[in-house]
Amino acid sequence: MKAILGALAAGLLFGLGLIASEMVNPTKVISFLDLFGAWDPSLAFVMGGALVTTFIGYRFVLKRERPVNAEKFDLPTKTDLDPRLIGGASLFGIGWGMAGYCPGPAIAALPFMYTETFIFVAAMAVGMAVYNLVDGMLQQRAQPVLIDG
Repeated sequence: MKAILGALAAGLLFGLGLIASEMVNPTKVISFLDLFGAWDPSLAFVMGGALVTTFIGYRFVLKRERPVNAEKFDLPTKTDLDPRLIGGASLFGIGWGMAGYCPGPAIAALPFMYTETFIFVAAMAVGMAVYNLVDGMLQQRAQPVLIDG
């Protein structure tokens, strides 16, 4: 229960930060991405602040023996670039540029009851479901077939 409450508090803080920084406003995000038009650099400061906070926070947290709500740290170990990573990052960037939303801000924007937010979140959920279905089929196909004989 302690882990769930900690995750809820972290998620609420993250969502409030997205709202306060206007990352939930697609127009603001698209203006940030419009480098040669009406560019709005304010979100660069939001992202820079997040990077600095994460950089400093990791220095303190990783000195601990273990996380507060887990048995061990679960850090990524994969460092190579593969087609799945590049493709996923490209799709993410294209979607962010087209819609002005990425998953976190879209979910944080739901309480504002904008129709386009609901459409985006529904499309995102369908996309995740399709990915899981296709990935499951590909994983199943990649398994060796054992023939008794």
